[in-house]
Amino acid sequence: MFKHSQLDSVKAWIAHPAHAVMPLHARIQRAIRQLIVDGALGAGKPLPASRALATSLGVSRDTIEAAYSQLHAEGFIDRRVGSGSFVAEMTEFMPSRPLSQRDALLRNQAPTLSTRGAAMFRSGGVREMLAPRPFAHGVPETRTFPLQLWERLERQVRKEVGAQTLFHGDPQGTEALRRAIADYVNLERGARATADRVLVLTSSQQAMSLCATMLLDPGDRIFLEDPAYYGARKAFDAAGLDCVPIPVDRQGIVVDQIMAEPHGAKAVFLTPSHQFPTGATLALDRRLALIEWAARTQAWIIEDDYDSEFHYAGKPTACVQGLDKHDRTLYIGTFTKSLFPGLRIGYVVLPPPLVKPMTVARTLLDGHTAPMAQLTLARFMEGGHFGAYVRTMRGVYAERLALLAGLVSKHLADFVEPRVPIGGLQLPCLLTRDLSERTAIDAARRVGIELLGLSALHAAGDGKAGFLMGFAAYTPLEIEEAVRKLEKALRAVTRP
Repeated sequence: MFKHSQLDSVKAWIAHPAHAVMPLHARIQRAIRQLIVDGALGAGKPLPASRALATSLGVSRDTIEAAYSQLHAEGFIDRRVGSGSFVAEMTEFMPSRPLSQRDALLRNQAPTLSTRGAAMFRSGGVREMLAPRPFAHGVPETRTFPLQLWERLERQVRKEVGAQTLFHGDPQGTEALRRAIADYVNLERGARATADRVLVLTSSQQAMSLCATMLLDPGDRIFLEDPAYYGARKAFDAAGLDCVPIPVDRQGIVVDQIMAEPHGAKAVFLTPSHQFPTGATLALDRRLALIEWAARTQAWIIEDDYDSEFHYAGKPTACVQGLDKHDRTLYIGTFTKSLFPGLRIGYVVLPPPLVKPMTVARTLLDGHTAPMAQLTLARFMEGGHFGAYVRTMRGVYAERLALLAGLVSKHLADFVEPRVPIGGLQLPCLLTRDLSERTAIDAARRVGIELLGLSALHAAGDGKAGFLMGFAAYTPLEIEEAVRKLEKALRAVTRP
């Protein structure tokens, strides 16, 4: 028979609200199993007869029999005809006593991670807001997305392709989507792509991690824009790379400093269309100089074209990959910004020799991207819907940017100077008075407003204080209300 403490433990386990979804016999089985695992019931100890335990717990004997049968099937107890049920001898490796205070402390210590694992954990990862609020950056408008059209295309795919969409997909991506992506980037971005050079991924973040691990070894140098996109810096830091910051001016990354670096680097990471976070566009002469540098030194150019669809002044400059006749550029794109974050489809256009190695490496991460989403997106693009949607949203976002810039100049002129970009989904603002960046961000958060600080994006630590204000996902009314809230919050923390 159980001791009173053991019987009470089983009763407590059964009654716990978190276990209510389990059948009663499963709760009893789990409770007894936990007593064995914790060492409260040692190897060879007898268990109460099923009839006696049923009476003690106020349940049917069949319920106890079902619990004992599962424990026996899992190897935790032995059942002997005429003798009863006993804790299996094979459980003798389990602790025979409760954990000591020292053992408990050791159990709760931080795990020993690999060098790379520790770096990834320290970075904090890349976290996105599940329910964005003004002025969270990099979030597109989703409330006006043509969901009915998308669902109709998805039904067409399901009807025509059927159960084939339920199987594993091609790790490189479905041919239809790769072809649609190649056609799009060739036409709109001046790329040099073919379907067989496109690798479909779940995100641009996955593409950067693949580049870091497949092209460089720990300790290798990589040039990064300074300031830089935090997701890229974290991916490269986690891979153990030596990230060398290169300053950015109004014409993009300062290429002369790259040329002057005596030790060189094996790669450079760029956001040339709309530099993150400054919004600068990399000048053509600098693009050409980087291409020649990469060819001469056999380095790689990793080009992140994360929101190039949204360009509001003049015609966008052709991507670096389209100008690179030496095939040293990897071109990364994503549909997270142009369509909706939940789609989880990105891609990279690769130099031909890298297609097979990168595809094989991808199979070790997540295998493939969901075929249904890929085929639906392919139809969305082939039917001209993607181009039409982007053109519509480009106009919407341009109006929202103009509105936000005007409101900032009107209501926040005492605090910040807006730097209106020619594209992208966020407005950089530099603090102009004696107000710390942290104070401004905390004050905004207290009134339900989200800002991304600029200073932390500078590796050299000498960047001007300020913040990014995302505008794409918010209506004109929401933008105006949020700016007024932010004005009040900043005045409250700067009032003498």
